[in-house]
Amino acid sequence: MTQEPARRPLTGETLESLRVALAGRGEKEFRARQILEWVYKRRARSWDEMTNLPKALRAWLGETFCLMPASLVLNRHSADVTDKLLLELWDKSLIETVIIRAPQEGVGVEHSRKTICISTQVGCAMGCVFCASGLAGLRRDLSAGEIVAQLLQVCYAEDLRTPRARAELASFDNIVVMGMGEPLANYDALIRALTIVNAEWGLGFGARRITVSTSGLAPKIERLAGEPLGFRLAVSLHGATDEVRGRIMPVNKAYPLAKLLPAVKAFTERHGRMATLEFILIEDVNDSLEQARALRAIALDLHAHVNLIPYNSVEGLPWRRPDAMRQQAFAEVLRKAGISVTLRREKGHDIAAACGQLRLKTERERAAVAPGG
Repeated sequence: MTQEPARRPLTGETLESLRVALAGRGEKEFRARQILEWVYKRRARSWDEMTNLPKALRAWLGETFCLMPASLVLNRHSADVTDKLLLELWDKSLIETVIIRAPQEGVGVEHSRKTICISTQVGCAMGCVFCASGLAGLRRDLSAGEIVAQLLQVCYAEDLRTPRARAELASFDNIVVMGMGEPLANYDALIRALTIVNAEWGLGFGARRITVSTSGLAPKIERLAGEPLGFRLAVSLHGATDEVRGRIMPVNKAYPLAKLLPAVKAFTERHGRMATLEFILIEDVNDSLEQARALRAIALDLHAHVNLIPYNSVEGLPWRRPDAMRQQAFAEVLRKAGISVTLRREKGHDIAAACGQLRLKTERERAAVAPGG
């Protein structure tokens, strides 16, 4: 039997579900909006800050709900202004959230474009051989409230950094659901969380600035295409043929390219916007010009953007990134065909920014100092 937290996260409540909970104790409907305004617009850190609520109601809220279901353990700052937040959940599980800054020319860090990478699971069951997130397997799914809480923790961190952040509802520009876990394997919690993030009573963050990444769960991609909110889609391809993809991504056995690519095409046609193909370049695995040409054909057929990511080394895994010349040669095959390509500059390597690395390191350290460790 799965253990549950003593109090449910307030960050997992919708306006309607909170109204229902409040009505059960005879509270007026308008109280739900007041409470959510304290959470998302005023970013209250305690029940006592909610000064326009009666004391009895605040006491009940504290008994019933957890205001912040993810506490900050570490905030690692990289030399390239990437931040990695390590968060602890109610059951002592650890998850990671990353702030990726892209400083704009002529302005300071406080005005940089910020992309927030959030997690949806503790660990991962997908078994991609190059990834740190799944080294210890899947522990559990995150609740919707735990997913949303990551973004509030980012808001708290940014509030301390710059006056701009405190004055804004959400002081970041994009959200990518691309951290630990397979988002579409935790589908219902994901959609509830993103609904809260998007809603005007929540973080009010536009769906077009939210990208959901998947390792290739074709049926769930088709289901996502039917959602009313038009999120963006990124597919972790990492192999342009079944032979290569199957060697490094077990999901390819269930959903080979013949099943995956039509689902991606259906999504893009439904929403009328470009999908992104994520492709981690791993030396002597998928970085050949043959793979580049196969990827070129896929990208042209899907009218997709390609994001090339040189591999971020993971302790204990044998994989390496190709050298810069090989990366450029791979990218040039795509560019010459008129494909939109980004060759990502390494970010956060000095703070173990590859998904799952900081969590894994911290869990190992904890185990080493625990009694009997």
